[in-house]
Amino acid sequence: MLVLLPPSEGKASSGRGAPLKPESLSLPGLAAAREAVLGELVDLCAGDEEKAREVLGLSEGLRGEVAKNAALRTAGARPAGEIYTGVLYDALDLDSLDAAAKRRAARSLLVFSGLWGAVRVTDRIPSYRCSMGVRLPGLGALGTHWRGPMAEVLPAVAGAGLVLDLRSAAYAAAWKPKGEVAGRTATVRVLHAPTRKVVSHFNKATKGRMVRSLLAAGIAPAGPAELVEALRELGYEVEAEAPAKAGQAWALDVLVTEVH
Repeated sequence: MLVLLPPSEGKASSGRGAPLKPESLSLPGLAAAREAVLGELVDLCAGDEEKAREVLGLSEGLRGEVAKNAALRTAGARPAGEIYTGVLYDALDLDSLDAAAKRRAARSLLVFSGLWGAVRVTDRIPSYRCSMGVRLPGLGALGTHWRGPMAEVLPAVAGAGLVLDLRSAAYAAAWKPKGEVAGRTATVRVLHAPTRKVVSHFNKATKGRMVRSLLAAGIAPAGPAELVEALRELGYEVEAEAPAKAGQAWALDVLVTEVH
């Protein structure tokens, strides 16, 4: 099972660990594309602060993020699972999983990123600010920048099992599973059961809890149909729609009665 996650806008501080070693990151096929983004981002943020803030879409209150980006090559690095915070990651609560579940998380979770492309939760990275929606002056739109490298690398990473896609639209645009990989991919919406409306902010909490449930139970469904059954056994109310034709992903709706 491969679980595709969005990053979080807010991130923990880098701390005092050893600095980034780009060559140590997972998915080495993305190395050149990562260096291109890292190089331009550091240069941008080490120069005109106002221009960097405009490019990155940062408010006045987030001005300090520019200096953080300028120091990415020397800042301390921590496992990505500790750097990413926010609603989904709070609900996932990787740190409190037992040892076996943490090993499953290390194998299964892949976090998409405007800066790194995609990383494992065990990859050591510094705290940064660079969403997939950013358009750098040289490289252009990051979503477009990542499509080629992702298309080359991700099909092999997906292996032969389930791909559970929990990314937001901006990050999903960087890689869209195709062909037989799409046929074993499941996307998820969270709906408020009484109103059938899409849950906005707290859909992240539900997705985090759902992934945590699978990891803690040691369940790795072989495909979307098996995922539906597994989630139902774990107590989730799930409606599923199989693709109308080959080469399309499954669409799953997880229904919740309380929005929290």
